Amino acid sequence: MDKWLWHARVVKARTSAAELVVTGHVRVNGARETSPGHAIKAGDVLTIALDRTVRVLKVIAFNERRGDAASARVLYEELGTRN
Repeated sequence: MDKWLWHARVVKARTSAAELVVTGHVRVNGARETSPGHAIKAGDVLTIALDRTVRVLKVIAFNERRGDAASARVLYEELGTRN
């Protein structure tokens, strides 16, 4: 999960992604997940509590490598953002 969050450019560093998960700021299909290595699949809905916003993302695809912002955008569908 931390690798996907990093590839999708939700956070700037993979360690930040792992910390976000471990501290309980990520939910997978409504259930809190605290394991950075948790496997996610296409169709899963991630609810991510960031600094001042909550993002709801539907997993669409995966990448082997971290690309630019345009290639990261095709990995998910933005379902909502709340401040």
